[in-house]
This record gives sequence, structure tokens and C-alpha cells, in this order.
Amino acid sequence: MISILIAEDMLLLRKALASLLTLEDDLEVVAETARGDEVLPLALRLRPDVAVLDAELPGMDGITACRQLHDQLPSCRTMILTEVGGPGRLRRALAAHAVGYMLTDSDPTVLTTAIRSVAKGGHAIEPRLALAALEAGSSPLTPRDFEVLRLTADGEDVKEIASRLYLASGTVRNYLTNIVTKLNARNRVDAVRIAQEAGWL
Repeated sequence: MISILIAEDMLLLRKALASLLTLEDDLEVVAETARGDEVLPLALRLRPDVAVLDAELPGMDGITACRQLHDQLPSCRTMILTEVGGPGRLRRALAAHAVGYMLTDSDPTVLTTAIRSVAKGGHAIEPRLALAALEAGSSPLTPRDFEVLRLTADGEDVKEIASRLYLASGTVRNYLTNIVTKLNARNRVDAVRIAQEAGWL
């Protein structure tokens, strides 16, 4: 039996996914949550074989939760579900050690097959997303640039970002200036737009 943890903030989608998976004889949903910051505590307590995480979750995004799972519970293999399949997000998920990356509108049979593959040590990447990632250019941003820009996109100001990342405000301003330059953007808002359109955020 393959035990599964689901993290999805849309209640209807989460319940539908749980119901779908429990129809399979070899799959068992052992935990559900709507929040990314609840993933690791639940996983450490229940030790699921596979975590199926929405990329966008309140409290903590699914890719960050994936990295935490890999670092603290490597036996739990993580699949990211996403509505928007930008190539940059796929790269970030893979860098966080996700072994599956699927669209939420995937065929149910494809999804259950992917979960089984991931549980057995394989990988399951939505072919459309893999092709888009190969065709897209790579991002000039560093992982720290991404953190700063993601928090900027979330509406946090320089002081809040500095506090969250344990940096000086001047350092955050320097990061933002460099990000704007690297992306050839007009300003921070334009940098966020460029990164989102490229699928990096």
C-alpha cells in the first residue's frame, strides 16, 4: 500500500483528489492539509511514501515544503501539482528535489500512474511542461534573487523582506537593484512581471 499526504488549499479539489486516490486498491491517503507549513509536521508524524503538494499554498509554498521534506524526511517522495506550468517553476521544483511535476488538469489515470512511479523511485514529469522547460531560456537570477523577488511579488516591502530573510535593508535594496538590472526591467514591479511571464516565479 502506498501512503499519500495531500496538500491543496482548494477544499473541493483536495477532497476530489483524495476520493479519486482512495478508489485505487494500492493507494491510501493518510493526511490532508490546506497549508504548506503543516506539510512537514504531518509528514514527520505519519511518514507517508508520497507527498502530493500544490505549488501555491498558504503559509509556505509547495516547492519550499518539498525542499524541507527532502532535507528532513528523504524517504517521502514529493510530487508537485500546479495550474500554471511555467518552465522556471519546474526548474525550481526539480532543484528542491521534487520527483513528480504534474498539472492539476491531468487525466486521473495519468496522475495515479505517476504517483505509483514516484513511489517506486521513478520520476513523473508532465511532458508538456518538460518540453516547455527545454525550449525556454534559463533564468539569470540566483536562488536568493528568487527569494527576494518572490517576497516582493507577495507585496512585502524592503523592511519586511529583510526581516524574513535575516538581511539588512540595504542588502535587500541591492538585491532588488541587481534583479531589475539582470532582467532589464524598468522597476521592481516590471521585474516581477517579467519573471512571472517567463515562469520563473
